[in-house]
Amino acid sequence: MKTLLVIAAAAALAGCGVEAVGTAATAASIKKQELEQGQKTMQQSQQKIDAAMQQMQQRAGSADR
Repeated sequence: MKTLLVIAAAAALAGCGVEAVGTAATAASIKKQELEQGQKTMQQSQQKIDAAMQQMQQRAGSADR
């Protein structure tokens, strides 16, 4: 009887560990997606800045003529 109780307790504790690992993996996946989205947003912002700078240079060149 004691053996059965010990096995049941061990199984319950092992199940908790598996859940914690799954939760950590999910959190890591979400953080990865957030990082990728942030990088994409940064690239888009840099492209807009580059385009605006190019327009300013073209306008400055046109005004000099």
